[in-house]
Amino acid sequence: MVNKDYELNDIVRMRKPHPCGENAWRIIRLGADIRIKCQGCGQSVMMPRREFNRKMKTVIQKASEETEKEA
Repeated sequence: MVNKDYELNDIVRMRKPHPCGENAWRIIRLGADIRIKCQGCGQSVMMPRREFNRKMKTVIQKASEETEKEA
């Protein structure tokens, strides 16, 4: 089973790549709707949580790991 636990500022991989060719997205808003930002071109997309859960493939990098590297 793929890890579907995600938080704000996590970087996730979606099932289909963005038209710019990048497949990594940063979660920038959590709620009933989720906003993600492409790590390649910077475009953001908002989608319902249910659709996001269906389209998300895996978590690439947790936000907590990123803050540990900075400290």
